[in-house]
Amino acid sequence: MEKKLSEMLVGEAGIVVKVEGEGRLRRRLFDMGVTPGANVYLKKKAPLGDPIEITIRGYELSLRKDEACLITLKMEDTK
Repeated sequence: MEKKLSEMLVGEAGIVVKVEGEGRLRRRLFDMGVTPGANVYLKKKAPLGDPIEITIRGYELSLRKDEACLITLKMEDTK
């Protein structure tokens, strides 16, 4: 099942499948380690959903909701 990073719930994890966007924003996400194949864990979410804090490649990263909408994840089974 695929889901946008902005739609994830706290405690969910997934693998980056696709990073959308263009130009500087997309390049910035890649520079921060948000690349296809990277494992992502949603650690915290602000009350109104912006910003969110994820763990990726061993460090914590805060993203705005509009940035998180550009990232598609394959959800990991939590069974």
